Amino acid sequence: MLDRIVLWIFAALTMLTLACNNDSDTPSFDIPENVNFNEHIAPIVHTNCMPCHRKDGGGPFPLITYKDVAKRGKTVKLVTETKLMPPWPADPTYSTFIGERFLTDEEIATIGTWVDKGTPEGSGAAPSPPHYPTGSMIGEPDLVLPMKDSVLIEGDNTDHFMVIKVPFEIPNDTFIRVIEFVPGNRQLVHHMNGHLINYAPGAKSDVHTGAHVVPDVDESNMNTFKLMELANDDGTYPTLTPSVSNYLPGVSPALYPDGIGGYYMSRKGALLMKNMHYGPTPVSEYDQSSFNIFFAKEPPKRPLREMILGTLGISEIVPPLVIKPEEVLDVYTEFKVPIDISILTINPHMHLIGKTFKAYAVQPDGDTIPLIRINKWDFRWQYFYTFPKMVKIPANSVIRAEGLYDNRAENPNNPYNPPRAIYEPVDRDMRTTDEMFQCIITYLPYQNGDENISLSVPLH
Repeated sequence: MLDRIVLWIFAALTMLTLACNNDSDTPSFDIPENVNFNEHIAPIVHTNCMPCHRKDGGGPFPLITYKDVAKRGKTVKLVTETKLMPPWPADPTYSTFIGERFLTDEEIATIGTWVDKGTPEGSGAAPSPPHYPTGSMIGEPDLVLPMKDSVLIEGDNTDHFMVIKVPFEIPNDTFIRVIEFVPGNRQLVHHMNGHLINYAPGAKSDVHTGAHVVPDVDESNMNTFKLMELANDDGTYPTLTPSVSNYLPGVSPALYPDGIGGYYMSRKGALLMKNMHYGPTPVSEYDQSSFNIFFAKEPPKRPLREMILGTLGISEIVPPLVIKPEEVLDVYTEFKVPIDISILTINPHMHLIGKTFKAYAVQPDGDTIPLIRINKWDFRWQYFYTFPKMVKIPANSVIRAEGLYDNRAENPNNPYNPPRAIYEPVDRDMRTTDEMFQCIITYLPYQNGDENISLSVPLH
C-alpha cells in the first residue's frame, strides 16, 4: 500500500512539473549552450554559497571547487529551484540591504541547465574563490578571546541558559570597531547577548578569579555576579557597556564606517555573556565559543543607539502575544520617534511559529518608508539587516512592526503536538518553544547628510 502511495505521489509531482515546464507563461532565459562550471557556475557559487559553505563556515559541507559542487549537483539544483538556498528571508522587492544573497531566476535556471547537462567542468581554470580567514565571516581579527573551558550542555531535551565570563588582559587601552561572536557549537547555540566590562586602572588585581560559567537561575543577577567575582577589589562594580555583541542563528555582525559605533576597551576586563542560550538536545554535547575583536583606528565619534519594539522593549504588542491552540494571530507594535533619527540596521525576531514579519515607518505627512518584509519566516535564519545607506526617519513618524503567528497542528514548525498555548513568559528565561515579537533597530540621532553616507564599507 505504501509503495502505491509513493508511486502515486511521484507521478503527480512529475505531471505537475511537466505542466509547469509547458506553461506558456514560463520565462525564457539566454542560457549559454555550453554552460559549464568554470565560466558560469563558479561565480554564482562563490558569491552566494561559499560564505557559509567553507571550512569553519556555517554550512555542513564546502561548496568551492568543481568537485564540491558537481558531486552534489542534484541537491544544489533542488534547493535553488525551491529557493530554500541561499537563505535570504528578506523580500528584495520591498527593501534592499548590504550583502544580499539570493539568486535571480536566470541564475537558478542556469544551475538547473548545468546539472541537466551532466555538470560539465569547462575548459581553462575556474576563477579563484574569495579568501575568508579561518573562523570569521568578516575578516582577520586583531584578537581572539575564547571561552576558558568547554561548556557541557546536558542531553536532556531542555533549553539551557548560562552566564559566561571571558576575561581578558591586553597591553594597552584601545578602541574596538566591532566584536564578532563565533559559536563553537552552531547546532545548539540559539542566542547570545554579550556585554563589555572595563576595569579602571588599579581597580582589579586579577580578572581571572571567580566562576567562569554559572547556570542562569538568579533573577536578580547579584548572586551570579558575586560567584563570578565581577566586582572591583573594593567591592564596587566596574563599568558595563551593554549589547556590544549579539548572536542569533545565521547572523554576522554589522560593519559601519570608521567613527560610527565602536567601544572603548580597557587593559583589563571581561566579555560577559548574559545570557547564553543553548537549545535542547537528546545527547550531551560541548561548546567552546569565542569572540573575534577588531580594533578601531580612532575613538568612536558617533556611538550607536538601539531601540527594541515589542518583547522586552519600549512598545507593547497588540493584542498581547498569547497564541491559543489552533489559532492564527496577527499582532503589531508601534512607536512614535520623538526626534529625527538615522536607521542603520534592523533585526526582526520571532520564534518557531512565526510566519510573516513586516516593518515600516509612517511619516507625519502620511508617506510610508518601507523597512523590511519577510514573507516566509524561518527561525533558522535571522540576520542583522544593514541598509546600503542610512534611512532617515523624521521626528513624530510612527515605526510599526506587524507579525503573523500560526499555532495550528498543520504548521510543521509547531513545537507541540497537539498544540498548546504559546506566549512570552515574564517569570523566566525565554525558551525556544516560547514566542517573541521584536523589531530591534540600530540608529543614530540624525545629522545633515546621513542619508548619503554609504554603509557598505570593508573592514580593512
